[in-house]
Amino acid sequence: MKFRSLQVTFSSLRFTVAVLFAGIALLTCFAVNGLYAELAMANKPDAPQVPAGLERLKVPVNNELTAAKIELGKQLFFEKRLSSDNTVSCATCHDPEKGWSNDAAFATGVRGQVGGRSAPTIINAAYHPLQFWDGRTVGLEGQALGPIANPIEMDLSIVDAIARLSEIPGYKKQFKRVFGTKVTAVAMAQAIASFERTVLSGDAPFDRFKAGDKTALSVSAQRGMDLFFNKAKCSACHKGGSFSDFAFHNLGVGINNENPDLGRFAVTKQEGDRGSFKTPTLREIHRTAPYMHDGSQKTLKEVVEFYNKGGVKNPQLDEEMKPLKLSPEEVNDIVTFMVEGLASAHYPQFSAPQLPE
Repeated sequence: MKFRSLQVTFSSLRFTVAVLFAGIALLTCFAVNGLYAELAMANKPDAPQVPAGLERLKVPVNNELTAAKIELGKQLFFEKRLSSDNTVSCATCHDPEKGWSNDAAFATGVRGQVGGRSAPTIINAAYHPLQFWDGRTVGLEGQALGPIANPIEMDLSIVDAIARLSEIPGYKKQFKRVFGTKVTAVAMAQAIASFERTVLSGDAPFDRFKAGDKTALSVSAQRGMDLFFNKAKCSACHKGGSFSDFAFHNLGVGINNENPDLGRFAVTKQEGDRGSFKTPTLREIHRTAPYMHDGSQKTLKEVVEFYNKGGVKNPQLDEEMKPLKLSPEEVNDIVTFMVEGLASAHYPQFSAPQLPE
């Protein structure tokens, strides 16, 4: 789940303590962070099958994928007992039925609290080096526990989360079987990250068209594809298998608000990052409305029209953001390409698992 805008000052001392605890606990897990091993799918029977169109999946060398670990992570992902009032899980804001997002501008946490950013989809998040809209954590393991401790999301300290799981016999047995340990912060993060690595989307009509099936895209979608990669220059940032450069860009979204969200700047303190946010994947994009970090664009047509106008001018506006001079028909063709061309026939759908008792 996403954090609220970093401009908000958290008053909860418990949140600070929980984050410090989680950070210290995870140092051991991520001492080799950045060391990844490519999955050779033929030799990894427990690894998820990577759909056509996506790059080889890589995992940290100290968190090899196994079926048992993925299943444990799935249970934790859907586990509402990891929230202070037992009402919210990761899947609440990253719902498989809603594009692994939540079909709203912002996410709602415990006690009906609403954050300040949209819940980004976790589809193909396995490929993102940095997580969250502002990229403040490295890898899925680094992201996994933050929402649990966040006071406006799940509001449960990591200490309390470990205690709760440790009181559930089914979880105690699984952690012992999967990791050879009791319940720990490191193991929790590794399990959740392992499950999230299975949420992959590819093998869409675009991929089949590229592979030679010229009937895979309609005429309108083919025109939109040509515009996407040429005149509209969408592929300057939406590139690669996930249609994302994983970088941070200022489009001017919300920059004229009274208290604008400064995005990546809050992490790096670099003036050039002011108002910049991570490029999202476009895979399954039709499922993840509303769009942008603040949910301000309700439809894909609004998004393309926003780009067509060149965004919102400001000193840090990305150099690629210029008026595109697209006709209404061209706007519609680009939307058709994204909706028709990037929707997989093998959408990553998961039902809620049976949770341990």
